[in-house]
Amino acid sequence: MEQHRRYKILIIILAGIAIIEAIAIFGLLVSRPKRRPIKVQPPAPAVEKGKIAIVLDDWGYSLNNLPALKQIRYPLTLSILPNLAYSKRINQEGRALGFEVILHLPMEPREKLNLEQNTIMTSMDEKTIKEILASDLSSISYAKGISNHMGSAAVNDSRTMSVIFAELKKRGLYFLDSYVSAEEVTSSLAAKMGLSFARRSVFLDNKNDPEYIKGQIYQLKVKARINGKAIGIGHDRRITLQVLKEIMPQLEKEGYRFVPVSELVK
Repeated sequence: MEQHRRYKILIIILAGIAIIEAIAIFGLLVSRPKRRPIKVQPPAPAVEKGKIAIVLDDWGYSLNNLPALKQIRYPLTLSILPNLAYSKRINQEGRALGFEVILHLPMEPREKLNLEQNTIMTSMDEKTIKEILASDLSSISYAKGISNHMGSAAVNDSRTMSVIFAELKKRGLYFLDSYVSAEEVTSSLAAKMGLSFARRSVFLDNKNDPEYIKGQIYQLKVKARINGKAIGIGHDRRITLQVLKEIMPQLEKEGYRFVPVSELVK
């Protein structure tokens, strides 16, 4: 009997100790300061160093470089010569690929060169210039603007350029100056007439050499960093497309953004 009573007392004591420990643990949990949630900072956006537009001239002679063109995953502006065997096809393909399309308008040069059919000459009257421009634009139906093919004489002639600029403004198109003559009147005339205008910064492929083209693209990058934007003009050439495919992703990683020319006109 006495032993049974001792067991009972021991059980009561152990139960009491368990209750006291439970109360103590609960008190610690309640009084423990709550952890502040850790804020995950989103990665800082890359600083844009400048906008770059790449224009490729002289499309329309063939489809030879169309497969290489389809491998470019960045915005390009395709400058297409009018009324050639493949002008309309490139116009359609370029649009389908998401590239900007412009008319590469043949214009009178100072030099004696082989000219494209219906090259605009400074000796032409206003009616003839308008008819040629309208015909050329009809063959490049998706054109957002035009650039001059050759034209070192035409871009210095205020009358000729006034006729062309008036038609472009009426149609809501821009003029990209290939900048083939330092004395040309295009910039001041476009400002006077309120025409959307842009000018080439660097020619990319005067030499059909990969290292030369890379050097020119480096110059283009420098101009974009200094001025906030730059326009490079190359041509429908396999080497040019190969270099662009290699270099454009690198420049994007460095913080340069590729855009169509229409985003850089003023």
